[in-house]
Amino acid sequence: MKKLTPYQLLLFGYIFITLIGAMILSLPVSSAKGTAQPFLDALFVSSSGISTTGLSVVDIGSYYSFFGQIVLLVIFQIGGIGYMTFIIFTAYMLGMGRSLKTSLVARESLVGSDLNLLETFFKKVLLYTCFFELSGTIILALIWMKDYPLWQSLYLGLYHSVAAFCTAGFGLFSDSLMKYQHNVLLNVTIIILSLAGGLGFFVLDDIRNYIHRKIKKQYPARLAVHTKLVLITTFIIILAGTAVIYMAEDWQPITANNYEKGMHSVFQAVSASTTDGYNTIDIGKMSLTSWIMIMLLMFVGASPGSTGGGIKTTTFALLFILIWSKLRDRNFNIFKREIGDQGIYNAVIIFIFFLAIIFIDALVMAFTEKASFIQVLFEIVSALGNTGLSTGITAALSNAGRAILSLTMFIGRVGPLIVATAVITKPKKVLYRYAREDVFIG
Repeated sequence: MKKLTPYQLLLFGYIFITLIGAMILSLPVSSAKGTAQPFLDALFVSSSGISTTGLSVVDIGSYYSFFGQIVLLVIFQIGGIGYMTFIIFTAYMLGMGRSLKTSLVARESLVGSDLNLLETFFKKVLLYTCFFELSGTIILALIWMKDYPLWQSLYLGLYHSVAAFCTAGFGLFSDSLMKYQHNVLLNVTIIILSLAGGLGFFVLDDIRNYIHRKIKKQYPARLAVHTKLVLITTFIIILAGTAVIYMAEDWQPITANNYEKGMHSVFQAVSASTTDGYNTIDIGKMSLTSWIMIMLLMFVGASPGSTGGGIKTTTFALLFILIWSKLRDRNFNIFKREIGDQGIYNAVIIFIFFLAIIFIDALVMAFTEKASFIQVLFEIVSALGNTGLSTGITAALSNAGRAILSLTMFIGRVGPLIVATAVITKPKKVLYRYAREDVFIG
């Protein structure tokens, strides 16, 4: 263990939790019928849980027992805020010390954490998590009390609140949230929880500090460049997604009310962008235009240090800044600040990694799966973006397809850059440089 790098420790930690989760879910006690689940299926669901994706080859509400559902809840709760959060906070509460390697692993597991203030930051992560999840639980339970007993309403509220904040998308209803598509309060609650989870803990804390300083009239009171970039990018892509879905869909079978059309459009745009994976309309019956827009939203995903997946909003934004800066022959500037070259390089590398994984998955699954190519591509992007939206082909995937998507979901959660860095051995320091020569581009 001492020879492992922080990236390798982080990777193996997630692998360990995924395998343990799969073994428990495959036990008869986890099944409602008391039968063992095939390990590959259990591994798929466990991978979906730890990556907070939400894709499943079985109906969560009817297939798993109460024990199995709670196990899955624990898995995607850990996946949402990171297992290192629990380790650091437990060590803090018990007064235990932490090694430098543990600190480095913790910092890599959650963007925005300061090496010198790890315990404080991770305590804030737990506080934000508890606040949003408990608030969501209470509101959702009040909604479901009209249809279910108190204890069941609380359980449904807790399950869907945690899943929404962790952008996991797991639900206990076979049709996701389509049954409640006209319930405004439920739609708004899920949207707020998903946005809170998708913005990232650093952004939430920065906004809180900004508001606090404004109220106290403490100056300077300003948002970090990262926060501004996240908020603006998130707003733009959700607005674009809402507009496309609103115009592209045939709303006749659902509603003729323009307000409800807008609400459904916003819900699905937020669901795809924050990668929460819930749906209030049938994804399989949506138009091809909406599918393409949703795939773009899932590809971009949430923000760094959040519970969501995708290449991240800042990566998407930095790519545009790179293009704009090159066209104007200027440095990488935004909000009167210069962006470092390393951030731009990482954005380009992550973008290429994601495209490469999608291409390889599509190449293999076009051969192994019987569904249409656009449906398979939708499933791949949903898995890599840790979204969980599906056109309805997940349960019909072949064993090869399930294995590929399990790995894809895992890579999407940990991050292709971290996975690649953990797999590749540490390079030896090179003490020389070659002569430079240009290569023609374009």
